[in-house]
Amino acid sequence: MLAELEKLQNEALAAIPLADSDQALEALHIEYLGRKGRLRKIMGELASLPADQKPAAGRLANQVKQRIQSALAERTNERGRTALTPAPPLDITVPGTGRKPGTIHPITQANDELVEVFARLGFETAHGPEIEDEYHNFEALNMPPDHPSRDSFDTFYIGGPGEDSGLLLRSHTSPVQVRVMETQSPPIRIVVPVKVFRPDTVDASHFPMFHQLEGLYVEEGASFADLKAVLGMAMQATFGGFDQHIHTRFRLSFFPFTEPSAEVDVSCPFCSGGGCSVCGQDGWIEILGAGMVDPEVFRHVGYDPERYTGFAFGVGIDRIAMLKLGISDIRLFYENDARFLAQF
Repeated sequence: MLAELEKLQNEALAAIPLADSDQALEALHIEYLGRKGRLRKIMGELASLPADQKPAAGRLANQVKQRIQSALAERTNERGRTALTPAPPLDITVPGTGRKPGTIHPITQANDELVEVFARLGFETAHGPEIEDEYHNFEALNMPPDHPSRDSFDTFYIGGPGEDSGLLLRSHTSPVQVRVMETQSPPIRIVVPVKVFRPDTVDASHFPMFHQLEGLYVEEGASFADLKAVLGMAMQATFGGFDQHIHTRFRLSFFPFTEPSAEVDVSCPFCSGGGCSVCGQDGWIEILGAGMVDPEVFRHVGYDPERYTGFAFGVGIDRIAMLKLGISDIRLFYENDARFLAQF
């Protein structure tokens, strides 16, 4: 197979410089890299190789693909440069077209509003790396390798074929709270507004990258009553303002890093809890996950769980923006359509 890959690469690199039209380049791309192309056929035979030969064959196949892609791109650029014609002289008397002022992205608006709400409640903002290790993303949060809850926090791993770097794109905001607790002593009162990544199937309510805001409060004597008070005030400021009272409802749930845990609903601000299409006629909208920090998490960061207690909560920033702005499809946030974004 290695010899076949080398032969394929040599043939492609010899043919590409001779392509003298866009159609010829496209035909070469289809022949070598297309879904039914020659490289794909060879790669389809990888499964039949002995296990000790698969890594080398896989690496070479990726190298061949990259070299052919680079050669095609370089030849395309060469043809583009030769086709350029001198630009017409600049007429400085022609009026300019002008530029319309930009707007703040709706997710950024929702993020800034939430950060401001919690800042008024005494929470500072913290950030952490987007590329995490398994310890901070899983183990330190009470999710050992064989724990079933890791499935729901699945994410994108970093590394080539056959590699195990132990690095991944963080799948939730909680690794940041671990890093903060590793470097700071209580009391701690932070919110973490960051991007997270999960291999979700794209649809109207899911996207592989999305935004969350997590809060963490740790001190001696922190209680569930404090958690309810903080979230009640925050949701009132976010959805109710001064003219509508927003209620919160806590429902028993499970998260591996909090105990007890709860899902938190707010009374629908669009129908005042009476039932509408936004809340599914229920009168309530699920907004947050929350709970008291599991003592095992404190042990991982060196806190004494007999001395300190704390609570954590997480909310989807994208979901807040969708609810407040009446947007039904999360994909609209990421299509970069100026006609959509200019509305906000």
